[in-house]
Amino acid sequence: MSAVTTPAPSGTPARVPQRIVARRRSGPQRVFGALRAVLIVIVCAVISLPIIWMIAAALKTNVQVTDPTVGLAFTPTWDNFRNVLADGVLVQSLANSLIIGVVSTALSVVIAVPAAWAVGRFRMRRTGSVVLVARIVPAISLLVPWYYMFAQLGLVGSHLVLILSHMFVSVPLILWIMIGFFEGLPVELEDAARTDGLSAFGAFLRIALPLAAPGTASAAVLAFIFSWNNFIFALILADERTMTMPVLLFNFMSYASTDWGGLMAAATLMTVPVLLAAVFGQRYLVAGLTAGATKG
Repeated sequence: MSAVTTPAPSGTPARVPQRIVARRRSGPQRVFGALRAVLIVIVCAVISLPIIWMIAAALKTNVQVTDPTVGLAFTPTWDNFRNVLADGVLVQSLANSLIIGVVSTALSVVIAVPAAWAVGRFRMRRTGSVVLVARIVPAISLLVPWYYMFAQLGLVGSHLVLILSHMFVSVPLILWIMIGFFEGLPVELEDAARTDGLSAFGAFLRIALPLAAPGTASAAVLAFIFSWNNFIFALILADERTMTMPVLLFNFMSYASTDWGGLMAAATLMTVPVLLAAVFGQRYLVAGLTAGATKG
């Protein structure tokens, strides 16, 4: 006995099969996916090609670097790395950059994180505006008074003057990032801790600071990268003993010629610590910046 199909009422629209709906949706989704893949490839190429060229140039001779016909098909040589490491100047510059970057970042975190917690928790809007002004003022405009003042104190050419000058930028940077992060943390946790007998600063140390670890790590990584790459402060305030890596790279270029092989070899060695910091701190960097951008 055959089944009788009851026709749908005239006022009821016919149901579209799920397969047809999926096919209709898959068309735009496939186009969007293809465009996204193309954009990802373009962005990765723009970022990676200069790094690939830098590493390849470090393994070439100066003649091969300036020869446009020589691409990636060449016999690599390690002479550029041996030459830049031979006199020990590069190792000293790496040590100077590491000392200045680590110390200035650590001191900036110690100063800026508690200040950011106070500004975020107690709604110090005017203080936040002052910090914003400090971020806007170009640090290069202060180099002349800095040089005069530190020269009178006999500090020009020391690690201390470079650490202090880097902190002028790092402290507002970390403070501005962490203000938004602390404002996004639930205040009820600190209130409960204070009810249990902790002081306001004790609640910060035991509750807010551990919760703010991703944001602190992300701000510290950004501050260290700034300090590592800073050129103008070291160019004016450092000497041969405290010369940092950016100034050393600048010295490979002269009026008559440029040692491209040595320059690229030194630039490759300079890039390694920053890449390691970015790779190992990537999880905290993304988590901290994302959490600091949301409130409530």
